[in-house]
Amino acid sequence: MIVVSDTSPISNLIQIGKLDLLKQLYGNVFVPKNVYEELAFLDFQEEILKKESWIIVKEITNQILFNDIARILDFGEAQAIVLAIELKAEILLLDEQLGRKIAEEYGLKIRGILGVLLEAKSKGFIENVRSNMELLRDVAKFRIHPTLFQAILNTAGELPDG
Repeated sequence: MIVVSDTSPISNLIQIGKLDLLKQLYGNVFVPKNVYEELAFLDFQEEILKKESWIIVKEITNQILFNDIARILDFGEAQAIVLAIELKAEILLLDEQLGRKIAEEYGLKIRGILGVLLEAKSKGFIENVRSNMELLRDVAKFRIHPTLFQAILNTAGELPDG
C-alpha cells in the first residue's frame, strides 16, 4: 500500500507517542521534502525521524502542478498532494480542511489523524480512541470540535460523554 503524509499527522502522532501506528497500519510512509523539513525543524522530531527508516523522503517531479496548488496551500501540503498523485497513493494523510478539499478534487483518498486512530482501533493496535483523542487535544493541542469528538467515539463504539 502506498501512503503519503503531510506534516500534521506525523507531528501529532510523535507528540502523543503513537508514531508507530503509521508503521503498523501502512508499512512505509512517503513524505515530500518540504514535509520532512517542516518535521525536522524541531530537533526532537528530527532525531525520531532519523531512526525511522520506514518514513521515506521523496522529491516531487511535477513542478507545474505544485506551483498551481502552492498558490492556495502551504508548500508541505501542496507537495504532499502532488507526491500522492505522482505515486498513485492509496491514502493521503492530511488534516487541514482546505487541503483535504483540494486533494479530493484530484481524486485522492484522504485520511486524517482521527481516521488513523479509528483504523488502529479496528485492527487492535490501540485499545481505545478516546484516550488518544484526549492526548491529541491536551498534549498536541489538536483541535477537535466537541461534536466531532462524540461522532468519532460513536463510530469507535465507545460510550460518549455525558
